[in-house]
Amino acid sequence: MKVIEVTAENFEAEVLRSDKPVIADFYADWCGPCRMMRPVLDQLAAEREDIKIVSVNVDDEEDLAVNYGISSIPCLIAFKGGRETGRNIGLAGKDAVLNLI
Repeated sequence: MKVIEVTAENFEAEVLRSDKPVIADFYADWCGPCRMMRPVLDQLAAEREDIKIVSVNVDDEEDLAVNYGISSIPCLIAFKGGRETGRNIGLAGKDAVLNLI
């Protein structure tokens, strides 16, 4: 599987109604640490079929960023059953990302 780009239009279907735990990466293209985070997320998405990894561009999806209180990026939010279960702000390694689940 690969990282799924999510917008306001498909956030509910891809994240809140997912039957798998979800890691949502709130990022921006201009953010250096966000660009460094992406290979970690790509690797996890390829290795783990039991979780879904999505990304949300905060510049394009300002309402989602505001709704989830994103004040620093990268910000990873874990969701299970449509509810937030964990959050990590800043660059994180593979183990830290998995610990959110």
